[in-house]
Amino acid sequence: MTVQDDQDKRLVYEVPEAGELLGLGRNAAYAAARSGALPTIRIGKKLLRVPKAELHKLLASPATSNALGVRGLHYSDEQHG
Repeated sequence: MTVQDDQDKRLVYEVPEAGELLGLGRNAAYAAARSGALPTIRIGKKLLRVPKAELHKLLASPATSNALGVRGLHYSDEQHG
């Protein structure tokens, strides 16, 4: 499944899917979620999701790249695993 599907009616993304939209790897996406740079909601005890509307609002913001620190998260997580 790709996150580029315009017919996708879900209201949330999985963390790695949201990371893919941002050009992040799996580890970097979870790091962004942990740090609060990536908006998330918890469903139950373990299920972590990224609200689609919040992510798209964040992406539309002119300060998004600075707020997310995407480059720093991406490079540091890829190097440290």
